[in-house]
Amino acid sequence: MISRNRMWLSVISVGVALALVLTVVLILGDDESPKPPPVPENDLGAAVANLTSGLSAEQDYRSPKADERRRAAAGFGALMDRAEPSDLEKLGFSVRDGVDTQTGRPYTIAMNEPGTERAWGMYLIDRSAPPSLAIEVPHPASDLRTELFGLDYFRQVPGAVLLIAGAHRKADDGRADVAHEVDSVFHAVAATLAGRGMTQVQLHGFDDQNMPDDDIVLSSGASAAGDSARRAADRLEAGGFAVCRAWTSSCGALEGTKNVQGKAAAEDGTAFLHVEMSRTVREAGTTDVIRALTTADLRKP
Repeated sequence: MISRNRMWLSVISVGVALALVLTVVLILGDDESPKPPPVPENDLGAAVANLTSGLSAEQDYRSPKADERRRAAAGFGALMDRAEPSDLEKLGFSVRDGVDTQTGRPYTIAMNEPGTERAWGMYLIDRSAPPSLAIEVPHPASDLRTELFGLDYFRQVPGAVLLIAGAHRKADDGRADVAHEVDSVFHAVAATLAGRGMTQVQLHGFDDQNMPDDDIVLSSGASAAGDSARRAADRLEAGGFAVCRAWTSSCGALEGTKNVQGKAAAEDGTAFLHVEMSRTVREAGTTDVIRALTTADLRKP
């Protein structure tokens, strides 16, 4: 009887010890904050939100070296032509194909290496039509909501290519401001698209007090305004927006004449439209602005 009691005591002791060990393991393995759920594979909105949520002026960033910029340009050109993306993958990009859950159209996405100094951007290619329009977001998060306008515009234009910078514009003492730095992957990709004759539309934002009488400032950067810029202005004004046209009026410091993608487009003789939206316009949502730009059909000269 005594030996049986000792046996049960031993079993109970072992069980208690195992329970204690399991409790310790669970406690030590529990992170202080829960891990975010994985981004659904074909949810482009979630992918953009995931990118921008990690942007800050203090984030890691370095400008790519000359050979890295050349490799990025060659790699993206190959990706546009559906060739192997090995050059981009060597730069830390992950590349995959998908189908947009909202539009049902196929796409290819190249994403920068998260959490590292190679914060070189997100690039989307709509595969449902031949490449037709480059939509650029150089200051995501910093120019509030411009990344949402870029994605909405991308979804409205078959064959569009969307460029979203991978770092906050103030990162690395401002060297991550890709609209004013030629030594960036963003610029290498934009220049590649301009070299293929594609119109570029670049989306920005300004504080209301900087231009209190205007909702939107349009300019063609370093080029003379063409028909596509004038169509965009007409459509936006028809949509109820007060538009400052930099080719006919003074629009202060918002004319984009120092924009490096605009300068490259001028050299290549391709169209470039610099779109500055007030904070009020951006907070009101994407629908009316994107409808106006889409109906202006900026794929045409």
